[in-house]
Amino acid sequence: MQLPIKRGLEAIPGGMMLVPLVIGSLFHTFAPGTPATFGSFTGALFTGALPILAVFYVCMGATIELRALSTVVSRGGSLLLTKIVLGLLAGLLLGHFLGERPVAHGWFAGLSALAVVAALNDTNGGLYMALMGQFGTAQEAGAYAVMSLESGPFLTMVSLGAAGLAAFPWQTLVGAILPLALGIVLGSLDREMRSFLSRAAPSMIPFFAFAIGCTLDLRRVWEAGLLGLALGLAIVAVSGAALLVVDRICGGNGTAGLAAATTAANAAAVPALVAAAQPAYRDAAGPATILVAASVIVTSLATPVLTAWWARRRPVARER
Repeated sequence: MQLPIKRGLEAIPGGMMLVPLVIGSLFHTFAPGTPATFGSFTGALFTGALPILAVFYVCMGATIELRALSTVVSRGGSLLLTKIVLGLLAGLLLGHFLGERPVAHGWFAGLSALAVVAALNDTNGGLYMALMGQFGTAQEAGAYAVMSLESGPFLTMVSLGAAGLAAFPWQTLVGAILPLALGIVLGSLDREMRSFLSRAAPSMIPFFAFAIGCTLDLRRVWEAGLLGLALGLAIVAVSGAALLVVDRICGGNGTAGLAAATTAANAAAVPALVAAAQPAYRDAAGPATILVAASVIVTSLATPVLTAWWARRRPVARER
């Protein structure tokens, strides 16, 4: 008997990441002693997010072809720069009022500079390219070759450090981007390595998502539910408006900018990686992961609707 497990997961926005994340959090909430009980490889799966992520970013880097950067740098580079600037501004503003710690009480409990910057910095590439395949041009779809450089914790660390919050040693910053850079080099030097590594990247998502979920207490999700919804809507509204304007300035019709106004499923892993590199963010990492995961869902649902609406109002000459 065959069950449509993969199709079921893919039918849920961000499901390949979010469902294992929830399963892991259920273990942490209701059976926290499970890793110690079984130990060995099973215990390692519950606690091994960082090693899995390191390999994941090597594989993802292999999909970025250096030769493609020159042809799409003006479009992808402008959208990437806009996302970076938005992250820096958010870090500066929230860092001024909150520092490294999250809000402790009230309706905004759990909100932090880490959560907002992580949600802003990383675009859902699969959704972006799918939307461009339907509503955009080949050049706009190819722009993600540049935008994918935002993947991982590096830009979030830079944004937080530039905002005057807890600094990261240069070795830590370099270490955060080395796996992605290694993948780029391997994929550029050998097409067979690119094909080999790129096929492995999607398979790792549910595993590091499960391990991250094993650090979350679901009792805090209820408290952050409405705030997570608000964060996702804010990401779509604020980053969508800025990206739309920049896209039109650079010659587009705004559709690509709106399609980039999302939070990638990978971004839910960033708070844990940042906290591992800088303990000052340890208190913020747990709530930030929950908020970013909520932003993944909200932006994945809202952005396609908004992009389709805008594309019907601003038709573009398709170049294939």
